[in-house]
Order: sequence, then structure tokens, then C-alpha cells
Amino acid sequence: MFRGSIPALVTPFRDGAFDEGTYRKFIDLQIESGSSALVPCGTTGESATMTIVEHDRVVSVCVEQAAGRVPVIAGCGSNDTRVALEHMRAAQRAGAAAALLVPPYYNRPSQAGIVAHFEALADGCDLPIMLYNVPGRTSVDIHVDTMARLAEMPGVIGVKDATGNAVRVTAQRLACGSDFCQLSGNDDMALGFMAMGGVGCISVTANVAPALCAEFQDACLEGRWGDALALQDKLFPLHTALFSDASPGPVKYALSRVLSDFPAELRLPMTEPSAASRAQVDAALLVAGLL
Repeated sequence: MFRGSIPALVTPFRDGAFDEGTYRKFIDLQIESGSSALVPCGTTGESATMTIVEHDRVVSVCVEQAAGRVPVIAGCGSNDTRVALEHMRAAQRAGAAAALLVPPYYNRPSQAGIVAHFEALADGCDLPIMLYNVPGRTSVDIHVDTMARLAEMPGVIGVKDATGNAVRVTAQRLACGSDFCQLSGNDDMALGFMAMGGVGCISVTANVAPALCAEFQDACLEGRWGDALALQDKLFPLHTALFSDASPGPVKYALSRVLSDFPAELRLPMTEPSAASRAQVDAALLVAGLL
């Protein structure tokens, strides 16, 4: 169902509020630049500092503006199973194609608890589930054998893998089957991820360089590895710079540099990136030909 370059969309804020007009224009730009799907309300979208009402509104606006041109994978993760289920049901009503869901963070459940969490979500809503395995943020890792159990559930269709462990791609394909959709969650590792059997990337960099990221993914999917390597080298400084300070500070700064009137505003506890980070972003934008 999902492949190619899929931006994990930032959420523009202006004077503390969701800037819907800017978001709609940003979605149009992403689609016109070749993005194959959209992810609102992920980590990069600052979902952790949104109210439930705001969160569901951002997803609804994304689906409405996409208007069927590309599918929407709605960020629905929560460490409270009931809240995650509320988000899933709201996303389904809005018309999202799937839900992106982390295992519960902070609570740190066992592998059995992870399975029970996703069983409850799959039983409570039939919106397809894309697992999001990001131990660096959740302090919980979905083990390969656990993922194999989850892949047997109706509706669990794939994973956004941000473990940083390329070996997982092969291990998960063997455990979960070749139809299990594996998307990279790390831009800097996407080339290797794709070579090992991945089919796309849920990308931070695609916010800033959507056309280049789409071109990179096309090259990988078509087996044009020389072209993909050249694009990897062109984008790598940007992949690195966008995490040179707490995300999404650098990516919002980058967007304010390449798009006129795009707000770099963040919600606490996130603060603007350091001067060193901003300088690194500027240099990377030049390498990518975006400034």
C-alpha cells in the first residue's frame, strides 16, 4: 500500500495556534513534489504537545487537503491504549488510509504488553496499522519475534523502522513475510535499508527537500543504485543537519529558509536550534542546492 518518499510532516504554528492555511499550502507542495503519502501528527509534527482536539483536527485537515491524491498515514500513537484508539477512530472517520502507532512509551511494557496493546487497537478499530519502532524515543523495542506475532494480526501491515539497525530489514522480512511493508525511519540509513528490501522512507528531510527525496526513492525502487548513491551524497549533509539539535527545531528552521513566510515557531519544551545548528543547516541546504 505504501512506498516511496513519505514526509513526516511538521505542524506549522503561528502565535501558538495551528496555522491551517500554511499547512494546506505545504501539503499541496509535498504532493506536487512527488511525495507518495503523508504522515501528519508524528514526532516531527509535535503531536506530543497537541491537545486531542488539535491532533485530530490536524489529521482531518491533512486528509481533506490531500483529497485522495495521496494516502494519509495518521500519527495515532500514545502511551495510553485508550487515547491511541480514540485517535485511530477519529483518523478513520476523517478518511485516513492507516494509523502510525508506537509501542507505549514511558510505561515501558513487556513484549507481552506490547502485543496486548496492539491487539486492543486492532480489535477496537479496523483502520490498518503501521507499527513505528523507535526505541531511542520510546525506550521500548518491538523484538523481531514480537513483530512476527503482530504481523499475523488482521490490519497490521508494516513497520516504520527507526531502530538504526539495518540487519532488522532482513530479519523482519524473513519473520513477517515479503508482503510486510518496511519503511525506513532514518533518512541517513535509507539507502542501505532500501537495498536490503525496504520499500520507502517516512522522512524528516522530505519536508525540506521533497523532490530530491522522491527522486532518491524512485532510484532505489527502480534499482538505479548509482543514481541513488549520488542523491544520498547530495542529501546526507542535510540528513545530518536536521538532527544537529532537538528535532523538529532544525527542520522548521530549514523550512523558514527555503519557503517564504513558513513559521519556525515551536512549542515548549522544544526551543529554537542553536547558532551552530542553524549554520550547519544553512551549509547543508547549499550542498543540496536548496539555497
